[in-house]
Amino acid sequence: MSETLPVIAQKEPYRLEVEAGKSYWWCACGKSAKQPFCDGSHKGTGFSPIEFKPDAAGTVSFCGCKRSAKAPRCDGTHRTL
Repeated sequence: MSETLPVIAQKEPYRLEVEAGKSYWWCACGKSAKQPFCDGSHKGTGFSPIEFKPDAAGTVSFCGCKRSAKAPRCDGTHRTL
């Protein structure tokens, strides 16, 4: 089963602290129970998680609507949904 659009997890970003050099796997399908990160719920959807590995520690706004053109970061697309 393949889907064309991901599920909207929420219409605002997830603002989270990240560690430099650590891999974070952002959920692209919107179905994960561990938003904004992947829990394997994408299996069979045609979506795959996106790895995010920051160069520096700090706060990152991860896309919650799953429609950002700058995924996994929020680009404000949620304001138009």
